[in-house]
Amino acid sequence: MTETRKPGDELAEDMLGFGGRDVLTAKDLLLRPAAVLRSWMEGGPDGGGLYARPLRLYLALNAILMLILFLRGGAGFVLDGLSAAQWEPLLDMSGKSRDAFVADADGWMTLVMVPILSAFYAIAAAPLLRWWDPDDLGWRRGFRAAFGWLCAWTVPVLPLSAFGYGSGPLAAAVGALTALIGVVAFVRMGPGRWFQSPLSGVLKGVALMIAVQLSAMVGGVLVGAIGIVGALVSP
Repeated sequence: MTETRKPGDELAEDMLGFGGRDVLTAKDLLLRPAAVLRSWMEGGPDGGGLYARPLRLYLALNAILMLILFLRGGAGFVLDGLSAAQWEPLLDMSGKSRDAFVADADGWMTLVMVPILSAFYAIAAAPLLRWWDPDDLGWRRGFRAAFGWLCAWTVPVLPLSAFGYGSGPLAAAVGALTALIGVVAFVRMGPGRWFQSPLSGVLKGVALMIAVQLSAMVGGVLVGAIGIVGALVSP
């Protein structure tokens, strides 16, 4: 069968990285995530030709998150936790003012933050989703399931993401809400596959979110380290 693509789909994909199939997948992830997961697990990475591939969709969602991060002023907030004793040797080695150092570090961190954290999310989620699935998924389908859940989590979070970057009370509140949405996405997506009862679904969803948040802490340290090294070597 020949795939029919509308001109509007091609224009949207050229401009935003999104086509008609991506939009359909995002919509169904909001409305019936369990059916989308079943299609991905049983029909292959494109759900039997119906849906976008989960990794491809997640990369497109990440591109939007990177744009939002850039428009919100970048990732300089990652260095907010450094003490005066930690700043002093960094500024001495770089020969820069603190503002100049943060500006250089921010450029590097804004570039790598979203893809690095996304990779850590997938690495944390895939083993658990593979373990909880009654089928012998193997690592390939295990990561497909992980990216599928990450897409189901990210789609409803996108409208909130502009308020989630930073270190203030609003960012903390949005972070907590984002974690709750991740648990809800797991519970809606995995009944009969990742869990059999609502209670076990909630408990596993919380465990999954804890694993993802711990991996994000490690990824955040790596992001900060890249920013610091980048600022030190930048002229």
